[in-house]
Amino acid sequence: MSVSKVHRQPLSVLIAVCLLLSGCVEMLPRDEGPPPELADAEQLYRQGDLDHAAQAFLDLAGSRGGDRDHYRLRAAEVFRDAGNLDASAQALAGVKQRRLNPEEATRFALLDAEIALSHHDPHVLERLPPPDEHLTLPLRQRTYELRARAQADAGDSLGSARTRAALNRSLGGADRTQNETLLVATLQKLGPDALKQQAATLPPSDPLGPWLNQALRGSGQALPQIVLRPNQAVGTLMPGGQDNVVAREGYRPAHRIALLLPSGGALRTVANAVRDGFLAAYFNDPDPQRAEVRSYDSGDTPQQAVDAYRQAVSDGAERIVGPLRRDAVSAVFAQGRLPVPVLTLNQPEHGEVAPPGSAAFGLSPDTEAAQAAEHMLERGIRNAVIITATDDWAERSALAFRAQLENHNGSVLGDARLKDGDINYAATIRQAMNAVPTTGMAPQLPGAVASADASAAPTTAVFISMRPQQARLLLPQLRLAGYTGVPVFATSHIYAGNPDPGQDRDLDGVEFCDAPWLFDIVPGLPHYSDISRVLDSARGAAARLFAMGLDAYSLLPYLEWLSQHHDAYLPGATGQLSEDELDRIQRLLVWARFNGGIARPIVGGLQVAPAAP
Repeated sequence: MSVSKVHRQPLSVLIAVCLLLSGCVEMLPRDEGPPPELADAEQLYRQGDLDHAAQAFLDLAGSRGGDRDHYRLRAAEVFRDAGNLDASAQALAGVKQRRLNPEEATRFALLDAEIALSHHDPHVLERLPPPDEHLTLPLRQRTYELRARAQADAGDSLGSARTRAALNRSLGGADRTQNETLLVATLQKLGPDALKQQAATLPPSDPLGPWLNQALRGSGQALPQIVLRPNQAVGTLMPGGQDNVVAREGYRPAHRIALLLPSGGALRTVANAVRDGFLAAYFNDPDPQRAEVRSYDSGDTPQQAVDAYRQAVSDGAERIVGPLRRDAVSAVFAQGRLPVPVLTLNQPEHGEVAPPGSAAFGLSPDTEAAQAAEHMLERGIRNAVIITATDDWAERSALAFRAQLENHNGSVLGDARLKDGDINYAATIRQAMNAVPTTGMAPQLPGAVASADASAAPTTAVFISMRPQQARLLLPQLRLAGYTGVPVFATSHIYAGNPDPGQDRDLDGVEFCDAPWLFDIVPGLPHYSDISRVLDSARGAAARLFAMGLDAYSLLPYLEWLSQHHDAYLPGATGQLSEDELDRIQRLLVWARFNGGIARPIVGGLQVAPAAP
């Protein structure tokens, strides 16, 4: 067996192999120089000839009496790596624990516990040492792995998931992926109802919450979101100092800022829009002592993003913005307590909690869908039909909308998807709207509920999440089917970002949530109407990314304040920005409605009072 084959073994084997190869295992006898046979045994192990390597260590144990227990433990570990736990148990049985050093004693306890676990011993957890910080990383990882397996074997799925969540922070690459798969699979054994009940009992900052949500998504469900409604704008002018100099409450500027974005690859266009927005805010800043901004290439891999972060720290950055990729955000967070706080430009891949002082900022479709449900409920509408595209972001929107609506005792009467390339949606409308009374004069669909009084207040609405091209086809067909009086609510994806009254006239009446900057209703920011005329990166769908860059710069001096005051908000380009207890930047969006083919903000839909200049 080659070394490369070892990497295709289960996670527990990989951790043990890392333990043996990491240098933390004492390879040499304690009372004299290494015997020549030791080099041969090690060579066999490195070549993957595990059975012969284990026998070589047993031979050494027989010939080297003073180090007998050391070599028998090594032989037992190699047998274990070969998958032969019976032989491992026989080798371990001859080891006298009192002759082992502390590290060897820990390795003995871990192997003994694993052998017991293979026999479903109910007392395995009692045999395991605690995953103390003083243990080397491979030993600590193996302790977590065995503890998680033992808890799962005992039927404690929740405890096992918590242990795997703790283990996950120290893993990377394929090991991390495998552990995350096992974590989610362990939670899914509880079933959707139990997952929801457990989530309801967790405090908002519990790191297990995102994993519960991910497990639920595997069954086509999701957890409801907490929609923050902050009421105090940051930057209140405060007198301070002996000279009575006016200062902005919560404002703590940095002198050196690092911006981590990819300079090439698949996300280059996205990165350019964010970077241009960030720099537009920088040059729009009236402070004559603006910070120095340096840009770093975060590359196309998580490790490149981590390397860029470390370089920025080494160069003296006081605040770091980025990276952009979700897996890169997770990799930066996985470093633990960060020497320099970071404002990431996406949410982490699996909802991990940001290290202290840092925050995650992203344009999440889940946020928009949850606010759409609450906006509908505020209108007194408790029943909905969901019709979305088949893209991942649209599916996420559908799950988030359903979770939010049902959490407030609302009901989903129908749920359908529009396939790419289809233009005739009659069958989809019939399926989704079957339980909804028609309100117009069109012929009633076969099997549909009888027509409702068009003058009555609506009790049912349609929620859509799709691009404008699909919406322009769907809305006329809905009206043709007789649903002229049914309100329609949408995510921002329905709006192309540029006024197009000719094509968007078919969208009249649709209400959607979006970034307020697109409507030039946030004072103190560069005007969208002006910038979009001269910069491609601020036009169309890229405008929201440009707005995100504007907000990333504006957030930096207020991050510490927002993390301590959850009722405070920054009036931003992408919405009212606040920070929740999981250190995520939340956006409260503005609502707009199409009228005459033009999208216009709804009066009273969002406070836009600026922070003090």
